[in-house]
Amino acid sequence: MAVPGLFHRFRFHRFRKRAAAAVAAALALVAVAASPSAAATGQPSGPYTGMGTCPTSSTQMQDPNQAVVGCVVATIGGGGFSVGSTQVNFSSPMTVTFGVTWAKGGPTVTFPDKTTAQLFSTVTPTDGNELQAGPLDVPIPGLSNFWPGVTSAIVQIELAGPIANFAPLSAGENYPLFQLPIKLHLMNLFLGPDCYVGSDSAPIVLSPTAGTTSPPPPNQPVKGSTGTISIGRDPNGFRPMIVGFNGATLNDNALAVPSANGCGLFDTADWIVNLLFGLPSAAGHNAITLSSVTTALAVDNSDSDLINAINATRK
Repeated sequence: MAVPGLFHRFRFHRFRKRAAAAVAAALALVAVAASPSAAATGQPSGPYTGMGTCPTSSTQMQDPNQAVVGCVVATIGGGGFSVGSTQVNFSSPMTVTFGVTWAKGGPTVTFPDKTTAQLFSTVTPTDGNELQAGPLDVPIPGLSNFWPGVTSAIVQIELAGPIANFAPLSAGENYPLFQLPIKLHLMNLFLGPDCYVGSDSAPIVLSPTAGTTSPPPPNQPVKGSTGTISIGRDPNGFRPMIVGFNGATLNDNALAVPSANGCGLFDTADWIVNLLFGLPSAAGHNAITLSSVTTALAVDNSDSDLINAINATRK
């Protein structure tokens, strides 16, 4: 399968006019044959910066039945979330890294304008850290926050399962770019070490879109942005196509937030957390915004070629 065939079924929606020339040029360039590179040490650089933990040696990515393999690294620079009337802004960047695969004849989604997009499966990075996020200091409603962890809850966003249905070419559509199950780890002197909102079995599922949301009331539709899109070639003549989305804004205001669990001795403080934060909180009363999102996606039809391309930039 030639690399140009990776995207022969797809057209960019909304931004197709300004991206058409770049796509055509990139598809012509990435067909250049590549020669193997020697093993290298150090971290990848250039277009593969941040992809050092991409699981290219995994059985999933090395499976010969895969038609497309790739590496993803995304940085979320800002935004925040609201649960009912509680609003929390992200205080530090978050990073998401993972590998992707798509088998020939794999799942796709078709949009109203008849364009389609691949739904990639994801592969956990070699260090196991798909999501890296700093802790948040969340004030407790009704209390003056002067003692973090006592008059507030230190909240750590944690994964509650693998990222699913990654659809980067749906960026211009009113469709989620991915599904991300998370749980919120609440750390407070009186809540104990295992207080969570959401769990692996009942997660908060984020389905953010760069298009327009369709939430139930009372929330209203909000529109995101794909940011600036770039498509380029490998700098050393290998075959990967490198797609970048810079400065995107993603929204999801149709998510539900479940009740607390594990708070206090024998869960005796669950009801307090639920009362203070209005949990469970039904869809239409909560929202999350991911802003200043920069994403790099490197895709190839050959895992070995992708490995060689990444290794050639290691320093």
